Amino acid sequence: MSDANLFDRPSAADSAPVDVTPEPFDITPGFGLEDDPDGNRSGPMSRRRLIVLGAALLVGVAGAAVLGSFGWRIAQQKDTTLAIPAQVAGLTLDESARARGTVDDLLTGLAADIQLDASAGAVYTDPVRANRPVLFFGGTTLIWQPERDLDRLFKLVADDSGEIAGLRGQPAGDLGGVLKCGTSGQGDTLTVCGWADHGSVGMAMFPGREVDEAAPLMLSIRNGVQTRN
Repeated sequence: MSDANLFDRPSAADSAPVDVTPEPFDITPGFGLEDDPDGNRSGPMSRRRLIVLGAALLVGVAGAAVLGSFGWRIAQQKDTTLAIPAQVAGLTLDESARARGTVDDLLTGLAADIQLDASAGAVYTDPVRANRPVLFFGGTTLIWQPERDLDRLFKLVADDSGEIAGLRGQPAGDLGGVLKCGTSGQGDTLTVCGWADHGSVGMAMFPGREVDEAAPLMLSIRNGVQTRN
């Protein structure tokens, strides 16, 4: 309340006495509202205006809740580490010079498209079927739009391996974010799966495996290589 309002008030001596009646007050909506000569309503706020203001308040609260949820996900996912274990998801790390050279090429291509704080990659062999290796590469950084950056990474891979067809979402598991898989249209079956969240992005290639087999294997690999601080 401003000082002007305080000083403009009439003194108690100039005020007319207040008539206190024993009759109850009428609080029916619209009671005592009268139209002035210009057609404007005076007195308490109209019901319509209350509804409009209430709706605006609800929209504001909903927006704040969405922003709060988005901020919570970023805070939960941003501090991520990727490690390369010797064994993961029943696969064994290939430490040959040829495998290391392949990983270096993959990570170079990844770094050219997405700026990362750290990166990791590996070639894993299947002890049951040696002709079905798994090539994994990924990195960590703060990612504002995980799905957008994951789609960009799929396009990067498609430039080298051909179009990724049938790309669709898969269960991302407890780590959250988004996980997708699709297949390359060239030659034998090559499934490509990738994930992204607010702290990391990763991708793997699965020669000789269909999506139904590669997707759960990708989830197991992610659970084995990704940790959050």
